[in-house]
Amino acid sequence: MPRIRQQNVLAAQWAPDGPTIGTRDLTVRDNQVFGQNVFSPAIQRQRLPKDVYKKLTQTLARGEALDTSLADAVALALKEWALEKGATHYTHVFQPLTGLTAEKHDSFYGPTDEGTSLASFSGKELIQAEPDASSFPTGGVRATFEARGYTAWDPTSPAFILENPNGALLCIPTAFVSWTGEALDTKIPLLRSMDALSKSAINALKLFGKDQVHRIFTTVGPEQEYFLIDEQYFYERPDLVTTGRTLFGAKPPKGHELDDHYFGSIPERVLAYMLDVEQELAKLGIPIKTRHNEVAPSQYEIAPIFENSNVGADHQQLTMQIMQNVARQYGLIALLHEKPFAGVNGSGKHNNWSMGTDDGENLLEPGDTPGENWQFLFFATAVIKAVNKHQGLLRATVASPGQDHRLGANEAPPAIISIFLGDELQKVFDAIEKGRAPKASSQPDLGLGTPVLPPLPKHGGDRNRTSPFAFTGNKFEFRALGSNQSLGLPNTVLNTIVAEAIDELAKELAPALKKRGAELEEVLPPILQKAYSENKQIVFNGDNYSEKWHKEAAKRGLKNLAATPDALPELVSKQTISLFTKYDVLNDRELHSRYEVFAEQYSTKLNIEAETTADIAKTLLLPAAVRHLGLLLSAELPQLASEVRELIDEFTFAITKLEEANDAENYPKSDDILDEAKYIHETVIPAMDGVREVGDKLEQVVADDLWPLPKYSEILFIK
Repeated sequence: MPRIRQQNVLAAQWAPDGPTIGTRDLTVRDNQVFGQNVFSPAIQRQRLPKDVYKKLTQTLARGEALDTSLADAVALALKEWALEKGATHYTHVFQPLTGLTAEKHDSFYGPTDEGTSLASFSGKELIQAEPDASSFPTGGVRATFEARGYTAWDPTSPAFILENPNGALLCIPTAFVSWTGEALDTKIPLLRSMDALSKSAINALKLFGKDQVHRIFTTVGPEQEYFLIDEQYFYERPDLVTTGRTLFGAKPPKGHELDDHYFGSIPERVLAYMLDVEQELAKLGIPIKTRHNEVAPSQYEIAPIFENSNVGADHQQLTMQIMQNVARQYGLIALLHEKPFAGVNGSGKHNNWSMGTDDGENLLEPGDTPGENWQFLFFATAVIKAVNKHQGLLRATVASPGQDHRLGANEAPPAIISIFLGDELQKVFDAIEKGRAPKASSQPDLGLGTPVLPPLPKHGGDRNRTSPFAFTGNKFEFRALGSNQSLGLPNTVLNTIVAEAIDELAKELAPALKKRGAELEEVLPPILQKAYSENKQIVFNGDNYSEKWHKEAAKRGLKNLAATPDALPELVSKQTISLFTKYDVLNDRELHSRYEVFAEQYSTKLNIEAETTADIAKTLLLPAAVRHLGLLLSAELPQLASEVRELIDEFTFAITKLEEANDAENYPKSDDILDEAKYIHETVIPAMDGVREVGDKLEQVVADDLWPLPKYSEILFIK
């Protein structure tokens, strides 16, 4: 049996031996694990003195700072709970501008004079730590010689225990800030933006006669797509190990053309993995609701229930970590790159976003008669207005090298931002624009043609998977996020731009209501009519993939920011800086730092990909092709040998061209880091594509037992 076939047989073997093997009686209380490793309000109520718990709850509800005495009481209870869980160390978990989480572990225990150790943990240690800021990307905010940075406890996101086979760790969600006060992370701007939207929405609700709302929360429910492949194939692919995606790989005879994988029966090994992941996430209080096969072979999706945006963003980072950790226990690797396999469906993260009051009302719930629900129409119009005005900024929040393979590639929303409203809501806004009273339409049942099946109520709208920003019932789904992306920046931007739009509409509504005898139903429609008419160009309910739409979008004046270097300047435009400084979410320096970081990451990641491409081509693929040529020559097959020789010559030329393009000496000498990003986009990437094109041709002619890399037909189909 050829070596590669033996590898396939080994990769296909699996035995159920995970740590959560077996089934449990879930009616038994002790078998209910949800939240057991979270210092949740329920645990706080049990462990904190009654007055301390009450004061803590009230402080968090009002969004106020905690005093030291309160922090000391919480720290003591937290320490005792963590020790009981087996935690010897604690860490402040924060989210620097790497897109990942970071942590520095400190022990609870310290030596005593008697030669023993004593566990201690104070409120001061809970509230603040100094993890060093010098080596994190800061975009010039912190120089290497200015190492000091602080983590600050975020009491609105509960602490949790992270289990390890050899112990446990207390994890405390924190913000990350420079010594001079600038935000170095994704959490601080998100919290600031939530405060900004809350203030704006509360003021607007007062115009609707609702004076008892004290807090508005934005919520998020991210649908996470990912690939699972056997770890043997992963470690045999230097490109996957180094860059997270395959830099070579010919399209297999069968991909996802038959749509047989989508929502199909989940393979046993994969389901065992999913159950284990969900068990671990349940312990951490992460409410997973859905799992299923996605479009591509070996692609899957996991989705939680909606949560507060800050907690949801923290949980999403933790979800990705747990998914990757648990995969190794099953001999699998979870791939979170947006496009790990060329020609195969990529992975996104649909960001379902909404707004709700502290008494449980969803402000984007249309109800049975959306045309008569003026409060809903007010907030929905604000979202339309916000997305149209800041379409370029929204596109910039999802820009990255991996995303450039997806956005606009007929598998993900295009790089043109637009809003899908659906038929029923579109009718309502059309009526508003024409100055007519929107009419509620009754929804008939769907007759299924047999009495065995019950009649189903026909839904008033549809889902549009081609739309980047779609209304889906009682929320907007920002579909353009990448699979491995943090939720922080996209939701920070969403919150802030909608806060601005709410304020602008409320500024028109407030004086109109003050007129004698003015009724909301009379003064609000003209305001919504004007706002919708001025922003309706952002609304499109058709096929966003079609060329017809691209031409139509250009006529409408919508931005088409096809690649990351095109989109990133939106982060530091005058409009963006004015908006974010007005709402105290990000200042000029903080915005420019993110622009610098993202531009540098773009260039660095693609430089790594280019070097890896050249290395694999020269040291693995080219030698395999030469050996195959030798076989053909020795077998006296001149026609086949001539074909391979031509490909080898073409391959050698393409490799040389790539190395020249990626030579640092040929990079532009400029103080603007975007010039480097543009050069890579325009010169280095085409050179990489040239190498890959020939390499993939060689894969299809070189003897199977000589080809050094596992092929798509093995990686994607052997489970």
